[in-house]
Amino acid sequence: MEYEDKAGRPSKPPSPKQNVRKNLDFEPLSTTALILEDRPANLPAKPAEEAQKHRQQYEEMVVQAKKRELKEAQRRRRQLEERCRLEESIGNAVLTWNNEVLPNWETMWCSRKVRDLWWQGIPPSVRGKVWSLAIGNELNITHELFDICLARAKERWRSFSTGGSEAENEDAGFSAADREASLELIKLDISRTFPNLCIFQQGGPYHDTLHSILGAYTCYRPDVGYVQGMSFIAAVLILNLDTADAFIAFSNLLNKPCQMAFFRVDHGLMLTYFAAFEVFFEENLPKLFAHFKKNNLTPDIYLIDWIFTLYSKSLPLDLACRIWDVFCRDGEEFLFRTALGILKLFEDILTKMDFIHIAQFLTRLPEDLPAEEVFASIATIQMQSRNKKWAQVLTALQKDSRDVEKGSPSLRH
Repeated sequence: MEYEDKAGRPSKPPSPKQNVRKNLDFEPLSTTALILEDRPANLPAKPAEEAQKHRQQYEEMVVQAKKRELKEAQRRRRQLEERCRLEESIGNAVLTWNNEVLPNWETMWCSRKVRDLWWQGIPPSVRGKVWSLAIGNELNITHELFDICLARAKERWRSFSTGGSEAENEDAGFSAADREASLELIKLDISRTFPNLCIFQQGGPYHDTLHSILGAYTCYRPDVGYVQGMSFIAAVLILNLDTADAFIAFSNLLNKPCQMAFFRVDHGLMLTYFAAFEVFFEENLPKLFAHFKKNNLTPDIYLIDWIFTLYSKSLPLDLACRIWDVFCRDGEEFLFRTALGILKLFEDILTKMDFIHIAQFLTRLPEDLPAEEVFASIATIQMQSRNKKWAQVLTALQKDSRDVEKGSPSLRH
């Protein structure tokens, strides 16, 4: 009546469900409560047998829940212990690098102790210093040269954005068409560099730094210019070095024979590298090698992307950095040894796939690859064929142009 007076219309009668709820003698708090509670007074009581069965089910549920909680607690404890061990190991490694290795680089870098440290992964806090020393500076690039190249790049960008004359563009070292393509490609690639990190995209803290290094390099090496894949290499260096030092390492790294062959798209030399790779592929993984041959799957299908970005695009970043660690120590050979390690890790899967599925798998590797498993697989790869090491095989293939042209998978003499 009170509701009718206030609203001016009759109230609705309660629903049957509401009546049922009011008649209940209890409010179940969970499904376990439904198992244990007796039935409401207006319903027949549970048979003793059913009540006993429900109590047993409840007790089993409690036991299983306790087991799960115990298992989860043990897992968390193991994770914590492992994290503590890892942090302690990294801390000890940092002390060794800073106090023993770096001050005595020339005499210690090739020692067995340091090589073992290198294989275990360089601590992030000293990684940049070690990479710089290992890559070296054969080009004798200075911070001042970087500033000059960067200033020239900025001048070109301004000239291009304001529509400078074609003659000015040609004087700067590029035709207008070349400059436009190069600049647009750099901009496009920066936005696609480690997109999940969001630090190299427009507005990110490292966007301008990456743009600067790539632009400065195109001015420093106009004969090479900008090539897709360079942005990933520069980005990894930026994460570990100051801007000018990253540019120095970047320029020297790309000047290495393997990188120069790929970034200058020297087809003959690239084929030589692929042929050398297949020598060790057949030596280490004959079954998988035969399967790839049967399916006409050539190394360029998966190796080009791995080599161009030094695995930084294809592997998780922390794993890629560990690959870089040993690459800085062992040189180009380790890039191809890593490729064979990856193939061996997935050999059983790959031997059951056809051409399309193999190509798809290798161009998009699993995102959760455990570093220890990858390095354990790499460790089993032997880079020696018929008593010849990588450099010897590569040199022999370079001298034999006929083998290179045929893409011979192995040395026949």
